[in-house]
Amino acid sequence: MSAISLASHNAGDHVLAQGLKGDPTYIVVNEDKSLADFGINAVCTHLGCVVPWNGSENKFICPCHGSQYDTNGKVVRGPAPLSLALAHAKTEENKITFTPWTETDFRTGEDPWWA
Repeated sequence: MSAISLASHNAGDHVLAQGLKGDPTYIVVNEDKSLADFGINAVCTHLGCVVPWNGSENKFICPCHGSQYDTNGKVVRGPAPLSLALAHAKTEENKITFTPWTETDFRTGEDPWWA
């Protein structure tokens, strides 16, 4: 479980939190300043680098080998072969809880590769 304060974040922000198995996981601030119901694992699917959010370009860009992912973590440029993993995110009393995502990946319509 991670704590977050939305007061200092804007719509569209991607904020790192501690996710499943301790992996760095981004939470997404929606337009209404609520949090998206999913988290995006920050570990690049190419060689395991932590991928930073680039707000000025509105995408994730891996500094190691240039892989790029859209705002929801879907791979848009390799060498990464797969999109970033997802987790369910639930907020209660300013605490975020992540649970495994085992359903279809809403970004690709496919079964999750990480399940």
